[in-house]
Amino acid sequence: YLANRAFLRREAATALARVERDLRPRGFGVRVFDAYRPVRATLAMVDWTERVNRPDLLKDGYIASRSRHNLGLAIDLTLMDLATGRDLEMGTPFDTFSAAAHTANASGQSAINRQKLKAAMEREGFVNYDQEWWHFSFDVPNPLRFDRPVR
Repeated sequence: YLANRAFLRREAATALARVERDLRPRGFGVRVFDAYRPVRATLAMVDWTERVNRPDLLKDGYIASRSRHNLGLAIDLTLMDLATGRDLEMGTPFDTFSAAAHTANASGQSAINRQKLKAAMEREGFVNYDQEWWHFSFDVPNPLRFDRPVR
């Protein structure tokens, strides 16, 4: 990444705009952590798992050697309170590589907030990756991977 910017394919971006429009009257918005990821970034993450001797992250599905992020169809995000600008409590930080980050593995307010995010995203056609409460994908026919730097 050469800039702090997030991109999605038009279809996914349009659906995300509908999610935000739906959440706004309830006082919520979304904060995007990651979206389109160049293929070279995914390959660098895979290389990193090898350098730090963490093949379990690949085997357990926390890092993918082929990512929907490379298609511009995956997004990592959370809910935020529009009045305060603070992220809602989700029980784990973004990119936690453990079972605690699985969407269903939360209790109390964190479980409520995860389900609020999941329901809002699913209403607009996104699908949650159940091992990461923050990760959602949007489906389009015959997507192509691409490797454009984020500038």
